[in-house]
Amino acid sequence: MINIRIILSIIGLLLVILGLAMLIPVIVDLAVGNRDWQVFFASATVALFVGGGLFLSNRGTGGDFGIRQAFILTTVAWIAIPAFAALPLTFSELNISYTDAFFEAMSGLTTTGSTILTGLDDAPPGILLWRALLQWLGGIGIIVMAIAILPLLSVGGMQLFRMEASDASAEKAMPRLTEIVKMIAFIYLALSVICAICLWAAGMTVFEAIAHTMTTISTAGFSTSDGSIGYFNSPLIESILVVFMIMGALPFLMYMHLMLGKPGSFLKDSQIRWFLSILLIGILAMVLWQMTEENLGFWLALRYATFNVTSVITGTGYATTDYNAWGGFAVTAFFFFMFIGGCAGSTSCGIKVFRYQILIETVRCQLMQLIRPNGIYKPRYNGRPLAEDAISAVMSYIFLFLLTFAVLTVCLSLTGLDFITAISSAGTSIANVGPGLGEIVGPSGSFKPLPDSAKWLMALGMLLGRLELFTVLVLFSSRFWQR
Repeated sequence: MINIRIILSIIGLLLVILGLAMLIPVIVDLAVGNRDWQVFFASATVALFVGGGLFLSNRGTGGDFGIRQAFILTTVAWIAIPAFAALPLTFSELNISYTDAFFEAMSGLTTTGSTILTGLDDAPPGILLWRALLQWLGGIGIIVMAIAILPLLSVGGMQLFRMEASDASAEKAMPRLTEIVKMIAFIYLALSVICAICLWAAGMTVFEAIAHTMTTISTAGFSTSDGSIGYFNSPLIESILVVFMIMGALPFLMYMHLMLGKPGSFLKDSQIRWFLSILLIGILAMVLWQMTEENLGFWLALRYATFNVTSVITGTGYATTDYNAWGGFAVTAFFFFMFIGGCAGSTSCGIKVFRYQILIETVRCQLMQLIRPNGIYKPRYNGRPLAEDAISAVMSYIFLFLLTFAVLTVCLSLTGLDFITAISSAGTSIANVGPGLGEIVGPSGSFKPLPDSAKWLMALGMLLGRLELFTVLVLFSSRFWQR
């Protein structure tokens, strides 16, 4: 039977961590004399009380923690945490509904970056920091989930990235997993510190540097201004952010290999080469388009294309200009950029590059088989033959992703949205990218005008996309709950 008490104890521990994190905006708002510190303090008290109660009343229950518990825990955690994280947003001086607050919190923790807020330039510092902190915590949570949980659950082909010794006994695997998570957390923190120092040196204030660091390393995209990164109008700041957006979209296990003196792993990874190649091709295409159709000079076109293409492909969602105004080809290209994503084991989102590699390799082998029926062609990834279950998992994931995207688009259109807004809102939520297209929402626009029903649908899309679809949808299978 499913041991619910273990799940509740872990959820309680996560809520305690969330409550402690709420104390950081309390200190910031107290320092500047903003009254919202009381809201954050009260919300922290609620989270600590509920979380502490769940943890203390269910700890030490023992029992096995199997795959079914892992599926339930992952989904419930990514619903419960935004539910509590939305409390300070609801009761703050922003004066927004719980629907809007939950949308913002879910967008933050899933590192989507879509927002319903406006007037960010004058918003309280505690709120701005809380939004950034949610994305930073969500980023490290996603990395841990991608390294420790999804490979064991064989979700969407993630078993390809199962760590060495993961098939060994639990007693041997857990200490290794703990050490890897500690090292990944250290790398994540170190990159954050370096990024913050660079942004501060480039001209941001300390507060702006810290806030944007949290939303860059996590490839999330919340900014402290309605104008996003365009507010700073600084090529140097944009260049620094491009570097760290790319670093956030690369596999963090590869950074660990670098620390262990194994640079060859980083250089030989075909996923990294594909990702950087796709990024370069997208940038060059947008540079040529702007130079020929928009009559921009080379350096200005390169600046706009490099930043905005990198932002969308990595799923960060920053913007420096309105690429809706670049013409039909650019808008279409950016729409498809949304679905690319970064590498597996990164903070990035979308379908992810390795799945495109497997899809293309499988199609290539099928074509070769048609040309030479007597030949034997085996799809390979990183030089190794692919198992049938991995190929099947990837194909199933891509099919389910497209099906969910189509259904979500139809549901959003039923709420009264026009086609462009509905399809881009569905894409930006399920791919966890952030910016939208169309007249209602743009690259740096707000989803505030959308009806509440559309916001709840988008929040569901963010959850599905962030948890790789199967992790959530498997809970709706009757066989999952059978003994």
